[in-house]
Amino acid sequence: MADKELARVRGRFVEKVSKPLLKQLLDDLLEDGLLNDGETDSVLEDCSNKADMARMLIDMVKRKGDRASRKMIAHLESRDPTLYSELGLSCGPPAQPAAAEPSWSSKLITTTDSFWREKLNDKNIYPVTPPSIRNRVALLITNRHFLDRKLNREGAERDEENMEKLLTSLNYEVVKHRDLTAKGMDDALLEFSRHPKLKETDSVFVVIMSHGKLGAVLGVNFKEEEPDEFPVDNIYKHLGTEKCRALLNKPKIIIIQACRGEKGGSVLVSDSAKGDVVCDDASWSGPAREVNIVDDALLYAHKEKDFISLLSSTPDTVSYRETKQGSFLIQYIAEVFNTCSHEDDIDELFRKVMQRFEEFPSETKRQMPTKDRCTLTKRFYLFPGH
Repeated sequence: MADKELARVRGRFVEKVSKPLLKQLLDDLLEDGLLNDGETDSVLEDCSNKADMARMLIDMVKRKGDRASRKMIAHLESRDPTLYSELGLSCGPPAQPAAAEPSWSSKLITTTDSFWREKLNDKNIYPVTPPSIRNRVALLITNRHFLDRKLNREGAERDEENMEKLLTSLNYEVVKHRDLTAKGMDDALLEFSRHPKLKETDSVFVVIMSHGKLGAVLGVNFKEEEPDEFPVDNIYKHLGTEKCRALLNKPKIIIIQACRGEKGGSVLVSDSAKGDVVCDDASWSGPAREVNIVDDALLYAHKEKDFISLLSSTPDTVSYRETKQGSFLIQYIAEVFNTCSHEDDIDELFRKVMQRFEEFPSETKRQMPTKDRCTLTKRFYLFPGH
């Protein structure tokens, strides 16, 4: 695979490539449509020296997979045959189509009429009708500015923009909130649970993006000595069967971009609430909290149904974001949903998002989203375009 070739020569490429050649490669990849203007600008503007530019470019291209890596190697051979030969690069045989990484779409691909008709009366699929699509509604909460300015989340505005664009294209009316305290988030969930469209919708999305800890999302007034924490469990309580009858037997899709642990990074900006490195975390309260979660699970064993959640990281780990492009989770969700939601159900879409993290764009950092509290009993298709 060409991306493995780039990984093999990364150190020598960073050492030997010239700045003019880097700019030529950026122009080539931009013209190919493999990089966008924002990505090329970030390489040129965010890097103080040639080595940093080279690292960012090669890591950015590796992350895009075999096709982009193959193109970069071909451009390098054309632009500087001597360096190409010195690095000992080779693309190798093209990847087989079945194993090739998909070309991610920036626009939503719509479901065909034949696919729609095929699934319409399937009893193993949650019912979706034109009227229910017209009544779709989603809640979007983005915390960017915090009372403690050191916790401000650069790039969060891009996440908000990407999620709002995606949800709107899927026919969801987006109820949007910014910079909420824990109480503000709880109030927003309660108000959303009474939204008049819930009676007619086929599903809802709830997307919350902030700093976090295991079991909680942090409000904007968070301080170490004065915790401002919204329990994630409240989402399921407010939208569950007992409190929200309007969503009975309807899919409730929860996406949370927030760290669940303390480990941070230094190259990529992470989302923490501790220390100089910003990663979405606060101190875990220990076994007492764990007991409470067990109690809640027992209490709601027969009342919590038709949920599926995607959390941005596994327990005790951080999630990363780029200061200009936003979090990797939201970037990947947009790409996967745009490309695959016309034929994949929500569970498969989340699996493909998780798969994107198998080759993370940093050699020293790892992040793996996780599906949580999935109680879907059928498949749910978004049917974009219908």
